[in-house]
Amino acid sequence: MHMLNWVDWIVLSITLIAIVTYGTWQTRGSKNVKDYLRGGNTSKWWTIGLSVMATQASAITFLSTPGQAFNDGMGFVQFYFGLPIAMIVICMVFIPLYHRLKVYTAYEFLENRFDLKTRTLAAILFLIQRGLAAGITIFAPAIILSVVLGWDLLTLNIAIGVLVIIYTVSGGTRAVNVTQKHQMVIIFAGMLVAFFLIVDKLPEDITFQKALEIAGASGKMEVLDFSFNLDNRYTVWSGLIGGTFLALSYFGTDQSQVQRYLSGKSVKEMQLGLVFNGLLKIPMQFFILLVGVMVFVFYQFNEAPVNFNPTATEVVLNSEYAEDYKKLQNEQQQIFRDKQKIIKAYVNSENTEAAKYISAANAANEELRKEARVLIDKAGESKELKVESNDKDYVFIHFILNNLPRGLIGLLLAVILSAAMSSTASELNALGSTTTIDLYKRNVSEKTEEQMVKASRWFTLLWGVIAIAVACVAKLAENLIQLVNIIGSIFYGNVLGIFLLAFFFKFVKGNAVFIGALITQHIVIALFLLNEYEYINLPFLWLNFVGCIIVIFIACTLQGFTKNEPSTTT
Repeated sequence: MHMLNWVDWIVLSITLIAIVTYGTWQTRGSKNVKDYLRGGNTSKWWTIGLSVMATQASAITFLSTPGQAFNDGMGFVQFYFGLPIAMIVICMVFIPLYHRLKVYTAYEFLENRFDLKTRTLAAILFLIQRGLAAGITIFAPAIILSVVLGWDLLTLNIAIGVLVIIYTVSGGTRAVNVTQKHQMVIIFAGMLVAFFLIVDKLPEDITFQKALEIAGASGKMEVLDFSFNLDNRYTVWSGLIGGTFLALSYFGTDQSQVQRYLSGKSVKEMQLGLVFNGLLKIPMQFFILLVGVMVFVFYQFNEAPVNFNPTATEVVLNSEYAEDYKKLQNEQQQIFRDKQKIIKAYVNSENTEAAKYISAANAANEELRKEARVLIDKAGESKELKVESNDKDYVFIHFILNNLPRGLIGLLLAVILSAAMSSTASELNALGSTTTIDLYKRNVSEKTEEQMVKASRWFTLLWGVIAIAVACVAKLAENLIQLVNIIGSIFYGNVLGIFLLAFFFKFVKGNAVFIGALITQHIVIALFLLNEYEYINLPFLWLNFVGCIIVIFIACTLQGFTKNEPSTTT
């Protein structure tokens, strides 16, 4: 366990208190629904762009993504290739329509086009998946910080949740927007500092260029994969097709994102904000992955643990498998010593033979790490403990705590917690407004503006409590960033299909869409489970595309079998 220095505590505390205080003070006294839910429509394009980015870039991004690159290289960036395409479509189709209808939530539009039950179903699907995701965005940094710092997990979950609730409930959408702008500045600054410090900590004769060559020799710099192999989760095609559909549904129909740009001063400001996000997102993700690759290079010259999760190591070393694990540790030390000679030969001569040996040494090391995970799982089972043997999410935080100077550790922890707070704030804000506008207001007698704002605050608080509860009972998946994307992919394709039917299939009416959406959701969940149990091979990213196509097909087919029914169209 790592004990924080007092300097780190001061940096961490001041950063977090400043964000909460600033957000609450700047947005005090929102008296009407427009101010509270759409921020008074005052946001400029750069605020929208940074807010949209901060909503997506949760703590999971800054904990999991470097670990993803450490293990699998730069290929994960292909996941975002569909983003710019989605931004263009949303700017041309979604934003003008939402603005013209003066909606507070994306789902209001569905009642205008179809009927109340379709609007309610889409809103409920959003509430389920985003409510779960909000819990994970709290849980992700809490579980990792609790393990590496020895802090109590339950206390951390509650502390992060309460900090977010304070300014989100008090200030609404504008509080979320103004705090996210500053949180993104802290996040960018922290990641830049981390990157330059990693490069600086490499041996003197290892330039950045040579570091990239060493990473390349181990297969970490393979960015593009043009294969159609479904066994490869991240390819150019899954990014362009699955990624486009995921981004379309996330940015076009997910209220946590829609609410960010609906707060814009004008259509132009909203569009510029999304284009800004589309242009900056891929380079940002590329850079965060590059940080992970540089951590990999750093551990070519510095000994790394067999497993980066300290709790897992502690459990296995206090079990009957301790000797086997120590043997793996000794073998890893030998591989590390041999690798030093190989890397030295490669750096001096740059011959391809040495490059092959580096790759072989790292492959042998990875096999050891797999064996270590098996032992950890066995040790956990024998002690009836839930121990996370997959250590992807612990790689970057391990590096931060063991290699960065005092003060900067506090800054990087503030980056992680700021990211957790910014994405959770957006989610709670969207959950509260969707519940208020799409369920409460639509199904109760007319309320005053003041009563609506009060109801929205209460619903935001309720969702905050639910998110904390989900965080307290959550379980780590293979990789946290994948877990959030998996939850989204199960629901997003269906919801996007509903919206595309509304936009482009004018002959389809409400009943067909409602029944089609219900059937599709069951099919998508079944496909996901079949893939999980290895009956079929369908990576989760493709569920966005498949769900969207299925709901459109079923709704159009059902409409073809039914007589025309009266409906209102926009």
